[in-house]
Parts: sequence; structure tokens; C-alpha cells
Amino acid sequence: MRPLLYLSTAVIVMALAFWAYRENYATQAALRELANLQDEIAGLREDIAMQRAEWAYLNRPARLKELATVNFDRLMLLPLEPEQLADGKSAAMPVPPGPATAADGGTLVITGAANTSGETGGTAGKARKSDDVTADPTDKAFP
Repeated sequence: MRPLLYLSTAVIVMALAFWAYRENYATQAALRELANLQDEIAGLREDIAMQRAEWAYLNRPARLKELATVNFDRLMLLPLEPEQLADGKSAAMPVPPGPATAADGGTLVITGAANTSGETGGTAGKARKSDDVTADPTDKAFP
């Protein structure tokens, strides 16, 4: 019985040694692959930094102005003037979504543009009672 125990112990030790040998080489291969991936990532980060620097160099305002001047016949590009920009107060503000509920169970629908000028009176922002939440298609405030 003892020889069988010794033999089985030796086989188990050899199997464990073989398993440990394979795991060691698998771990080393994974570490080499990790190092290669890290090197590739570092190279790609360098490429991105180089492309960002090149983009900044190519988009210099002086260079773009010169290109616009040289290619004026084809592109018809003109410099941007302050008069071309609109005042922020002249922009229409959107109506907030979600109608309010009236006391009698109907829905409160806001029609018209919001009054942002501070003036009182007029029809801007008047409310009407409706049983549905759809907008009036003839109302100019809703496209």
C-alpha cells in the first residue's frame, strides 16, 4: 500500500510542477503583451500630441487670413465684422416645455412669445384654457 501512496504522491507533485511551469510562461507572455500595449499607447499619445500641435500651427489666424486673401477669387471669404453679429437681447427665447394644469382640470396653454422687454400689456404670453395639450397650428409662436 505504501508504494502506491508514494507513486501517487510523486505523480501529483509532477502534475503540480507541470501546471506551475505552464502558468509561469502564460504569465510572462501576458506581461510581454501588456508591455507592448503600453508602448503602443505611448506612441499613439505622442502621435495625438503631434497632430494637435500641427492643427494649432495650421490654424494660426495670420496664416488663415493670408489663405483667405490668396484664395479670395474662389472662396469669396470676407473678414467678420462686429456689425454682422446680432445682439443677444434680440434672440427669441424658447417657451419652457410642460404645460401647467388649471384649477378646473383643463390644461393651461401659453401662446405667443415671451415678453422679455419688461413692458406690460400686449398679447405676448397670454394664457388660454384648453382641454388638450396640443398647440394651436395657427399660432405663430409654435412652428
